[in-house]
Amino acid sequence: MTLDRLLSAVPDSPLIAFTILLLVSLTIPPLFERLRLPGLVGLLVAGVILGPGGLRLLDPQAETIALLSDIGKIYLMFVAGLEIDLSEFRKKKWRSFGFGLTTFLVPMLVGIAVGRGFGFGWTASVLIGSLIASHTLLAYPIVTRLGVTRNEAITVTIGATIFTDIAALLVLAICVTVHAGEFSAVSLSGQLSGLALYVIAVLFGIDWAGKEFFRRTGDEQGNQFLFVLLAVFLSAVGAQLLDVDKIVGAFLAGLAVNDVVDRSPVEEKIEFVGSTLFIPFFFVGMGLLLDVDVFIETLDSALWLTLAIVGGVFGAKLVAAAIAKLLYRYSWVETLTMWSLSLPQVAATLAAALAGLQAGLIDSQVFNAILVLMLVTSLVGPLLTERFARQLPLVDPEDEIDTDDSIPWWERVERELNRSDEQLATPTFSVVVPVSNPLTERYLIEMASLLARHESGRVVALTIAQAHVHMDEPQLNDTLIRGDRLLARAEDLGQEFGVEVTSVLRIDDDIAEGISRAAREQQASLVVMGWSDTAVGLRARLFGNLIDNVFWASHCPVAVTRLLDEPVRLQRILVPIKNFTVQARLVVRFAQLFADTHQSSVTFLHVADRRMLPAQMAGFERDLKGLLAAGGPQVAAEIVTLAHDNIAEAIIAAARSFDLVILRSLRRRTAGGLAVSDVTARLLEELTCSLVLFGESHS
Repeated sequence: MTLDRLLSAVPDSPLIAFTILLLVSLTIPPLFERLRLPGLVGLLVAGVILGPGGLRLLDPQAETIALLSDIGKIYLMFVAGLEIDLSEFRKKKWRSFGFGLTTFLVPMLVGIAVGRGFGFGWTASVLIGSLIASHTLLAYPIVTRLGVTRNEAITVTIGATIFTDIAALLVLAICVTVHAGEFSAVSLSGQLSGLALYVIAVLFGIDWAGKEFFRRTGDEQGNQFLFVLLAVFLSAVGAQLLDVDKIVGAFLAGLAVNDVVDRSPVEEKIEFVGSTLFIPFFFVGMGLLLDVDVFIETLDSALWLTLAIVGGVFGAKLVAAAIAKLLYRYSWVETLTMWSLSLPQVAATLAAALAGLQAGLIDSQVFNAILVLMLVTSLVGPLLTERFARQLPLVDPEDEIDTDDSIPWWERVERELNRSDEQLATPTFSVVVPVSNPLTERYLIEMASLLARHESGRVVALTIAQAHVHMDEPQLNDTLIRGDRLLARAEDLGQEFGVEVTSVLRIDDDIAEGISRAAREQQASLVVMGWSDTAVGLRARLFGNLIDNVFWASHCPVAVTRLLDEPVRLQRILVPIKNFTVQARLVVRFAQLFADTHQSSVTFLHVADRRMLPAQMAGFERDLKGLLAAGGPQVAAEIVTLAHDNIAEAIIAAARSFDLVILRSLRRRTAGGLAVSDVTARLLEELTCSLVLFGESHS
């Protein structure tokens, strides 16, 4: 009675439901992650507690909940398509297609056999097979953290996701049509033809329109964000017009805009909005649909069905990985990593299961069994990936250290600039330094001068004045006067440090774009800029910040500095390194160059997991020595391999005995729609010594 009176006192308002969803999305995932459980499991549990079988605070049949859950489902499938690395897929597309076909057909056949064995009709059995045939790359952040994403087995598994998800969604569309009684040879051929035209229209039409729109709008990120949202929901509506589930259109839209927003700030904002708002709403909505009594009854009365589905997925995915081993001659470690990566059943599986339930294709027993499958695979899959992926070699056997990537970046930038216009007589090495704060100007100019003098180059001191509608605004005049003073001081500092300093004052609508454009105009080899306290945080994640936008737009590397002492006195330099990607090599070359300017020493720190094999640690050190010897200035260097479970804590502890830490700029990513923590963010907050955040160009 007390609960009923309390519920009657709560206003029946959509705003109340929305507020509860926001509160759940904010608080529940972090609590479950501290318990080493996926945050999405917490959202499902919250939905169960708040739903009809619990506190009854949220009604799954309410229009607000249904709308937000639908948007979250669409967004989830869109992000699943958006996060697929098409460039890596293209490199191994035929092997990705081969493994995708295998890891789809084998579970599909197993699922059909399970469905028929438990008395389901052919249509329902085929749908069950398609539900367990797809997979979600829930453990992708793990292989990224371990630095093995360039391994061919990983690349092939990622590429296979495209095939399995599309095939599973198309099977769902056909099953829904058959179940509706509209199936015939003519209707099937008509639907397949319509689907083919629709797929072509979405993949190529949105791709073309998006590139044109982005080209014409330049840096108008707000309009670009709205364009992407419009493309997603137009694709979803188009799918429904063809009697295909909307999640098919959302996934195709993700693939279509993949190249359009490739590694741009808009992509970050799209994923951020989805992972913090709409996708959590979907998982809460899934929990609201879960009837606890029916769920428990399913585990009792349909225990064998549940075990057959769960066991079938584990066995079928392992068989598919073993077939790939025989075809492509992978090692057992690579095979088991492929198996564990392809185990989790989250995004496409849950979305398709819900669509099948709503269409009456499957009953609540199958739906609950799929929820059990999701819980088991989302827990076990990442754990197995962690175990097997750490045994992979950190350097791909086909990836030679002694390649063009080992050439110092400043030489490659110079080559590109000279190739684009050989008539411009620009010094070989140019460092652009945006100056806006008199308190940090000296250290910035000194660091740039050390680098430029070492390479017989020059420093370009730059100030950007924010444009106004009226060019005679007093505020603009004050900004220009301050800029002239900063530039005059930069020239004086250049004389003190014995290097040529060119002054550039620019008026631009956007400061970040002004810096990037001026750097390109000056044919810069490097941009050196100061740190901002607003570089991290919620506002920066949502709206971006100056540093982040310069990283994205610049044609050359960018070094963001927080210097607590004169650069020439930074004698002990620490460089954490976890892999040998091209981006990591750029950081190594920068550290070598800066250390050589004033004869300082560099320590390269590799934080390995405690379970990493000694042979792997030794192999990493050997490969790093080869990289150091392959190019760049030869400086006093030490390599330290440290076994530790927490990378950030290990680096913070080691940094206490160093003057400067050079970090690579890393991006936050999402997996299954939920945000993944970033080691770099913690380091930036807790390091107490000078630091440089080094980022490569994203052009």
